[in-house]
Amino acid sequence: MSSESASSPDHFEVRAVGRVRSPLTARAGAPRQADEDAPPAEIVLAAEYAAAAADLQPGMRVILLTWLHAGSRDVLAVHPRGDRSRTPTGVFATRSPDRPNPIGLHEVTLTAVSPRVLGVAGLEAIDGTPILDIKPVLGGVETR
Repeated sequence: MSSESASSPDHFEVRAVGRVRSPLTARAGAPRQADEDAPPAEIVLAAEYAAAAADLQPGMRVILLTWLHAGSRDVLAVHPRGDRSRTPTGVFATRSPDRPNPIGLHEVTLTAVSPRVLGVAGLEAIDGTPILDIKPVLGGVETR
C-alpha cells in the first residue's frame, strides 16, 4: 500500500470532459501536426459538462488538453517524426504522443458550437481521444 493519498501532489485524478469525434481512427494515418491537413473534427462533451461551453462561439481559438490514450507511457526518447536516421531525442523536447504523461496540447478554431458538440478545425487527434480541458487562447496585451 502506497503512503500517497489521492490528494497528494504526486497523485491526482483527471476526468474526461468529452471525446474527439474524427475521421482519423489510427495513429498511423493521422497527421503529426495540425497544419499537416488535419480534417474537420468534433468535440463531443459529456452531458455533465455541457454548461461549461455556454459562452464559446464559432471563430474562437481554444486550446484543447487531451489524453493521448494511444501513446506509450514508458518512452523517454524518440527518433523525431519517426525518422530512424535522426538522433534519438528526449520526449520533453518533442511533440511525441509517447511520453510519461501523454497529455496533448492543441490550438484549434471553433467552427460550430451546439450544446454538446463543438466543431473544430486544426485537430490531429484520433477518434475517441479524451478531452481533459478546453481553454480560450488569450488575446494580445493592450498597451496604453
